Amino acid sequence: METTLVRFLYYLSTAILFWCCANIVHAIELPNYTVILPEESDFQLRLYNESSWISARVSGTSFEQSYKLGFSRLYQYIHGANSNSSKIAFTAPVLTSVPSSPPGDGYIVRMFVSTHFQGKPPQPNPELKLRIEKWKTQCIAVRKFTGYAKDDNINKEIEALVTTLNKNSATIQDTSFYTIAKYNASSHNTADRLNEVWIKVSGVRTEYC
Repeated sequence: METTLVRFLYYLSTAILFWCCANIVHAIELPNYTVILPEESDFQLRLYNESSWISARVSGTSFEQSYKLGFSRLYQYIHGANSNSSKIAFTAPVLTSVPSSPPGDGYIVRMFVSTHFQGKPPQPNPELKLRIEKWKTQCIAVRKFTGYAKDDNINKEIEALVTTLNKNSATIQDTSFYTIAKYNASSHNTADRLNEVWIKVSGVRTEYC
């Protein structure tokens, strides 16, 4: 019964987001960052400002399953399951931290908290088991890819970015997990779906990282 409800909420939220935000990347708020190293071969280096995220830890068995389970809880939070019973604007991207050796510490699905709340969004209802996280300024190496982010293709994209970073003598800050960012997962047009691999790094050829 619980699994059926989770699936229903996931597909309902996807349909609503597609109807409301056909061009979601341009219609909603994103975390602030500065590009400090333009795309070289297949990656870009960004300096992200301090930010807040709402997160759901999931003991899933796969990326796709964990994303659906975590997103359904985040969806409930922004649709009123919070201390203010208020609707909260959708933001992008939705991040999924993928353990490098599953199950590891499990998957974590995160949604960016709008700067409107100045780092103090409404508290989630306890039954959702969500956390509010504050991130410091950090350098993120990014590799873009289109289409569906799925279990059978994300590892290839992660490995490609890791290989590129090693060639550029970058230091990966934490190899226990990697992050997949999804921007417009509601789009029915495969070519319009934007995804990214995120890896926190240092030691790249720039004074900022």
